[in-house]
Amino acid sequence: MAEPHDLLQLLATRGDARRPICGWRDGLPISYDDFVARVRAWQALLERCRGDRFALYLNDSLEFGAALLGAWQAGKTVYLPGDNLPATCTNLRVTVDGFLGQFPDDCAALIPSIDDATAPHAGFKPLAPEFAGLVVYTSGSTGAAQSIPKKMSQLASEVATLERLFGAMVKARAGADAAAPEVVATVSHQHIYGLLFKVLWPLVAGRPIHARSCAFPEELVPLLAARGCILISSPAHLKRLPASPAWAQVGQRLRAVFSSGGPLPPDVAQAAAQLLGLAPIEVYGSSETGGIAWRQRSESDRGDGWTPMPGVDWRIAADPVDDALEVRSPHLADTNWLRLADRAQAIDGGRFVLRGRADRIVKIEEKRVSLDTIQARLAASPLVAEVRVLMLDATVAVATDVATAGAADVAAGRRQRVAAFVVPSASGRAILAEIGKLAFNRLLRDSLTDAVERVALPRSWRYLEALPVDAQGKTTYAELLALLDQEDAPQKARPILPRQRLLERDAMRAVFELVAPSDLLYFDGHFSQAPILPGVVQLDWAIAFGRAHFDLPPVFLGVHALKFQRVIQPEMAFQLELQHELRHELRHEQQKSSLSFRFSSAAGQHASGRILFGAAGV
Repeated sequence: MAEPHDLLQLLATRGDARRPICGWRDGLPISYDDFVARVRAWQALLERCRGDRFALYLNDSLEFGAALLGAWQAGKTVYLPGDNLPATCTNLRVTVDGFLGQFPDDCAALIPSIDDATAPHAGFKPLAPEFAGLVVYTSGSTGAAQSIPKKMSQLASEVATLERLFGAMVKARAGADAAAPEVVATVSHQHIYGLLFKVLWPLVAGRPIHARSCAFPEELVPLLAARGCILISSPAHLKRLPASPAWAQVGQRLRAVFSSGGPLPPDVAQAAAQLLGLAPIEVYGSSETGGIAWRQRSESDRGDGWTPMPGVDWRIAADPVDDALEVRSPHLADTNWLRLADRAQAIDGGRFVLRGRADRIVKIEEKRVSLDTIQARLAASPLVAEVRVLMLDATVAVATDVATAGAADVAAGRRQRVAAFVVPSASGRAILAEIGKLAFNRLLRDSLTDAVERVALPRSWRYLEALPVDAQGKTTYAELLALLDQEDAPQKARPILPRQRLLERDAMRAVFELVAPSDLLYFDGHFSQAPILPGVVQLDWAIAFGRAHFDLPPVFLGVHALKFQRVIQPEMAFQLELQHELRHELRHEQQKSSLSFRFSSAAGQHASGRILFGAAGV
């Protein structure tokens, strides 16, 4: 692999005869000539634009890569938001000079025209190492998202590290297959992990990229079984892979599985290895630091140790209280040591294990409190499957559970307090249903009293079907706070919608946890002895949830590939996954879009289809 400074040129170089295919879009090959033409089109467009800072959002990874390289060739700095939601756009407006790709209409986002695509071009120029061509954002899993500038030297160094570390591993797995493995992903390239693993690294290494992310596990099997490939995924996606004999055809074609965005539980890693035929490679890093370390658990080694990436130096901070991890590497903006928010412990072989967040030590009424201790104690309870614990400051106005607290606790609701978001275990859910929320609150609070001071006991409790996660598989601070604003108001009339919980959300994809209540109006007449949810209601819910969360054209054009496979019964918990697709390559196609939906549960798939929408007159 070339040295980092050589990659600066490779990032802006067309493919050669040995790499004719740049990627795949909807089953059709995209050549390097086609890709380079799109780079030139974006460059020509942006060279005519005033300003140096542009926000970029595109779902298609190939078009995204072309826009990114075209912007850099035009000397523009690209801001990479994790979504294109209205609140995000409002924040971006005070920072950027314009928007590129897929944003709401009021952003006046730019897309190259056909004339741009045929504009003459003098050739590509190398990118200066010190050019800060990118601004990424932290995930927001521990607080508000922060902007992180990235120089070209940092990105190039990281790409070189990935190929040096994992390139030979991928080739060894391929054996006699000389074809470059294709890159299939379930994660978004709008975050640093997807950007590097799904776009920049494949472009430089000459690996074809699948332009569309896979929304559903069923989409993965035919792609992973067709040709040699690499899967870029996350813990949230890997733990939802359904057990199926269909995965048997994947093993011989799969060259590597990568997971990042959060810790991969050992049982999920083992289950994924059994399904896919090889253990996932976990990558530890952050938006600020880039890649830090990696591990690959196997049947013989299921330990928690992390091996540092080449060129990454690490040490444990001298502070005996926090034991914070400190790193320095060419992936950072300078050569100084950077102190992280993770505590660590050194183990044999130059590796380390993580021991929780150092910044989760907070003060409440002058007492030092570990949020990780509270979270760990709750997680150890047989009543709890998953839990997150947050500190709420005085600016978060949320009613506390007054019935479980005294006057001092109510007053504390106006100051700092602890909130717990709990996914009960099966036994916990049964007890919760039997004794009610207030008594269940006391039960969990009592389990903490021998290790946690009274002032630090959680004052706000929320019980969830599942923790909400974003497209990168992370549970963010903002999403948890949003749950505190939801009130469980009693239904005065017969319900016509399911009980719902948003699990994942980005600009073009959403996943919901739903339960059809036993008193749902639509169960009447279907059928008295064994009620089931009518198929027309499932279709109506898919459209209703789609319109509530995506900007769909007004006219319903039809539904394709509609299938009903299993019935949905009262009080059954199931998931609804929605994927919105908008054709953006040419302007006249922007009035058409589709909404793919899938209802599924632990029993398997219940229904699926693809709904088409268009503008009036289409």
